[in-house]
Amino acid sequence: QVQLVESGGGLVQAGDSLRLSCAGSGRTFSSYAMGWFRQAPGKEREFVAAFSWSGGSTYYADSVKGRFTISRDNAKNTVYLEMNSLKPEDTAVYYCAARAVSGRPYISSSSYDYWGQGTQVTVSS
Repeated sequence: QVQLVESGGGLVQAGDSLRLSCAGSGRTFSSYAMGWFRQAPGKEREFVAAFSWSGGSTYYADSVKGRFTISRDNAKNTVYLEMNSLKPEDTAVYYCAARAVSGRPYISSSSYDYWGQGTQVTVSS
């Protein structure tokens, strides 16, 4: 089991950058495949970025490709989401999640077993 805590959200202007962090507990953190999702008011939770099960590949939603970068530091039990050129439509609560079983589609929220509490990102125009 792993507990996840996000941080780094805030209020920024369009074009600014933010780096979200997701700190995980437990000595088995490196065994989980990690992902980021977001949920805007009145909308369903949507996929943002994720690692493949092996960790050798990364995947991004089309809406963030080229602007966001997912990375991880297993020594620090932390996953990051670097967000550049932020747009008002990026405004949402951002969640990190851990996938414990291989073979599940990384893009589906139901594939993930553990979730953080979320961190708010607000981008003003």
